Amino acid sequence: MTTGVIERLRRIVGDDGLVLDQEEMADPAWPLKDPYWIPGDSTYDPSVAVLPEDVEQLQNVIRLANEEKLPVWTHSQGRNNGYGGPSPRVGGSVSISLRRMNRILEINEELAYAVVEPGVRWFDLYDELRRRGSRLMVSVPDLGWGSVVGNSLDNGVTYLPYGPDFAAPCGMEVMLPDGEIMRTGFGAMEGNPSFHLYKRGAGPVLDGLFMQSNYGIVVKMGLWLMPQPETFAPLTLTVANDADLAPAIDAIRELRLKNHLRGTPCLYNTIMAATMTGVPDVIAAGDRGIMTEKEIDRIGEATGLGRWYVRTAMWGDREEVDFQLRSIRKVWEAIPGAKATVSGYYSPEEYESIESISDRILAGVPNLDVIKYKDNSFAHIGMSPLVPMQGGKVMEVVNLLREITHSEMGLNFKAGILVTGERACAVVSSINFARDNAEEARRAYDVARIMIGRVADLGYSEYRTHVDLMDDVAELLDFNDHSYRRFCEKIKDAVDPNGILSPGRYGIWPGRDT
Repeated sequence: MTTGVIERLRRIVGDDGLVLDQEEMADPAWPLKDPYWIPGDSTYDPSVAVLPEDVEQLQNVIRLANEEKLPVWTHSQGRNNGYGGPSPRVGGSVSISLRRMNRILEINEELAYAVVEPGVRWFDLYDELRRRGSRLMVSVPDLGWGSVVGNSLDNGVTYLPYGPDFAAPCGMEVMLPDGEIMRTGFGAMEGNPSFHLYKRGAGPVLDGLFMQSNYGIVVKMGLWLMPQPETFAPLTLTVANDADLAPAIDAIRELRLKNHLRGTPCLYNTIMAATMTGVPDVIAAGDRGIMTEKEIDRIGEATGLGRWYVRTAMWGDREEVDFQLRSIRKVWEAIPGAKATVSGYYSPEEYESIESISDRILAGVPNLDVIKYKDNSFAHIGMSPLVPMQGGKVMEVVNLLREITHSEMGLNFKAGILVTGERACAVVSSINFARDNAEEARRAYDVARIMIGRVADLGYSEYRTHVDLMDDVAELLDFNDHSYRRFCEKIKDAVDPNGILSPGRYGIWPGRDT
């Protein structure tokens, strides 16, 4: 990149909005490139990073990129760790961090929604709700440091009743690749108060086009909030045997279809459950050699985590919660050795005093506690195939990923199954490696490709993936000679003729010869 272009960028965002030093970009406190990429490999390093403060600055950066034909890569907080973080698919791109565009633009108490810019973190929205003395709560993910907008746009999961299947976002303001501003849904009508109230509109529904895509930059998004319930009751469900995963999945599907189990229930195997609940001795043991089945059985019994541990909760009036609990116990305890345990009944003023890591998340209190036992050498790749909510099919994928993790990496298998709706779940496993070991890191990415291929042999694809693996996943979407990809690329070339915005994101490339 020429000195002249850098100086033009500096004039747009100021000295404090421009980062040129690669070591500064790698600062884990405010990452501007993937902290878990292979040490010493600059494949996905940006050439420069800019941090605009508002829409005008962002527009000027985008217009300059079009003029100079510069590829840019946008991200919000850059915390998508395990999936490439903020690193661009095309090395040498201009990295555009939106973290300084961090205003909470509106909180509507009566209609229960917020409007936020992409730099707003879960922490920020939660703190603002509490500062106002709001009766509303937000559905949060496991880690509160990420962007509300960024997490939503990459199919990120949150866990309260608005968590499943993109239920909370509603109404986007988008900057297109030429810098023009567009609004989706009824935001397309100037002054329409239904902008953030109704997910559709008059004509094609465009919001989904801006998820995991490179068609525009979401600069404002509505998010539905939930009134704090009279009663919040965290619920733990466990099964005693590994093979009980299949009936456990079927039981959860039955309860979800009846709407007797709400939110996003998560099933964790014993070793992963120790991380999610904070059991340091088991976490440490899980990071060493492969445990035998008997060892895991003993840990599951001694800790109460079982072989599969389900994190979920009930929200509502006390009578409603009691009804849900009776229904859940009837179905769950039909599995021999299965247990359903309520850890307490809480009112809203008690949420912040809840000690359990998992329970606080389900109460909508963002935190970072699930990573507090990980040292600075820890790194991982997330593998996330989407599988039907049928016990036998989920068990087949789990057994395959476990076998590959054991044989190819020599590691204990750690998995969390996120029940993203009534009918499907994401089987998320973690390929762990030492952040400072280049050989180990390269092996981890090789194993990730093995997993993608083997899972595809069963008929499944990832629902989100690492920057380095996006083309691999796009190649799997092969119906009718990749007609999906060809259609996506027609849109790309139409809205972004210069191909500057996040080229290669999820395998969508500009000007591909097809």
